[in-house]
Amino acid sequence: MPQIDQIADVYASQLFWLVIFFGAIFVIVGLGMLPKIQATIDARDDKIAADLKAADEARTAADSLEEVYRTGMDKGRAEAGKLSADAKSDAIRNTEKAVAKADKAIAAKVEKATAKVAEARASARAEIEAVAADAAQAMIQRVAGLNIDTDTARAAVAKELANG
Repeated sequence: MPQIDQIADVYASQLFWLVIFFGAIFVIVGLGMLPKIQATIDARDDKIAADLKAADEARTAADSLEEVYRTGMDKGRAEAGKLSADAKSDAIRNTEKAVAKADKAIAAKVEKATAKVAEARASARAEIEAVAADAAQAMIQRVAGLNIDTDTARAAVAKELANG
């Protein structure tokens, strides 16, 4: 068969051109483009590594700044708490002084009022005794027809008021 006899010639020429084109592609891509691509990949890897290192350094710096910030905030809170406690104790002391002063003033007013009440009570008691003595004298005059002196009537009324 003549078709089979041609296979070796056809395939040999096809294999020759296949090797030529693959060789040309290898030279162009493998030797011309691949080193540039590899250099770009290496540059990118170096940049990524540098960026990661810079990010790690920035993270470390941020951690140290955060620690300084937290320490400052803790100091500020402690100082604010101390100032608040001092202000509270000052306010308590001032309030206690004001209450003591007001208490003294009220105690003085209460003493005056108590004295006035005692005086009014004594005055009222004296008036009651006088009225009761006059009433007793008048009743004894009308009932018994006797005249008693005012001192005797007052003594009898005082004795009855004392006994209750």
